Amino acid sequence: MTDNPNWQSPAGATPPSSPQSPWTTPAAGQAPTGAPQPQYGAAPGWAPPPKPGLIPLRPLSFGTILGSSFRVMRRNPAPTFGLSVLLYGFITIVFAAVFGAVIAFAVGRLSTASSGDMDEILAGSVALIALSALVPVGLAVVATGILQGIISLEVSRATLGEKLKTRGLWRLAKGRMGALIGYTAALSGVAIVLVTIGSFIAFGAFALTGQSAVASSPESIIGVLLGSLVLTVVIILVFAVVAAYFGTKLAFVPTVILLERRSIAAAIKRSWQLTKGNFWRTLGIQLLIGVIVNVASQVIATPIGFIVGIAGALINPNSDVGTYIAVIVISYVVLGIVTIVVGAVGLVMQSSAYSLIYIDIRMRREGLDLELMRYVEAKQAGTTGVENPYLVHSGTSMPAADGSPWS
Repeated sequence: MTDNPNWQSPAGATPPSSPQSPWTTPAAGQAPTGAPQPQYGAAPGWAPPPKPGLIPLRPLSFGTILGSSFRVMRRNPAPTFGLSVLLYGFITIVFAAVFGAVIAFAVGRLSTASSGDMDEILAGSVALIALSALVPVGLAVVATGILQGIISLEVSRATLGEKLKTRGLWRLAKGRMGALIGYTAALSGVAIVLVTIGSFIAFGAFALTGQSAVASSPESIIGVLLGSLVLTVVIILVFAVVAAYFGTKLAFVPTVILLERRSIAAAIKRSWQLTKGNFWRTLGIQLLIGVIVNVASQVIATPIGFIVGIAGALINPNSDVGTYIAVIVISYVVLGIVTIVVGAVGLVMQSSAYSLIYIDIRMRREGLDLELMRYVEAKQAGTTGVENPYLVHSGTSMPAADGSPWS
């Protein structure tokens, strides 16, 4: 009981029914309409990192790196595939011209040599032909380094949702192309020296053991040939391992030279640090891309060679020498064009993969994804003169393609 005469039982209470009431009387088994309802899924105010361009601004998976390597060329073909075709075609033409000229010179000397000088001229011709192959090797190293640097600029801009023409990318590279060419030229010189040393070791061992075998017993020449073959294979394997190790450890040097604006020595040290703990991942992606490109090249080139061979037999049923030579020349031209196109695609993909792996490593280690998000947000807000997000040290601005601050 209560002493309050105006007290009523709660069962008889009536909730307010005015429009201002935050809730109404619920039916049986229902919650008040004004009560908050449970929500599931993403937390309020959270959104995934944006993808303004080529890749999402977060650490990348293997599939993202591989797929984005394909998309780089499709997204902006002129400064990527176009430049790669020019460089790869130039290397192929130089190789064909130098190799053809050396072979013609060697054949001419052998055709006019006396029997007493035949052995010396033959040995010299073989050495000259082998050394002539080093010229395109050196050019390929330089061209690949330059292409990787330009592709790294394209990937860095594409990551931010920007798309520049070839002239704009070359303007971004202004002031760093000298260092890039100097590095690739030095690397090319080292490669040529190592290949030359390996060739001389193989030829020297073959010559010494061959002379001893001939002096002792002609039957031992087969053993000498097998031994020389084994030695050559061992030398090739050793050089392949050395090239794979140092090529992977120095994989990001062109990218660092252009994106971080560092000197050659600082870029070498930086690349060595970035690949620490990421060696096998970097090497594995490159090997996989190389296998994909080689398989694609064989899939395209083999049917073409087969078709050209059948067409040659149909066109030249009487085995005319002139027609036969013309068919051979046409077949080599067609296969050369296919090789150039497929090789150019492979160069773009490998260069793009290096740049994407570089960005991924920096996202994981240095929080580069946060810097890229800040840059994208500032750009969307209309802020000008934004600092280059790829620079490690602040306070340095990178000129844009139009001459304005990097924005």
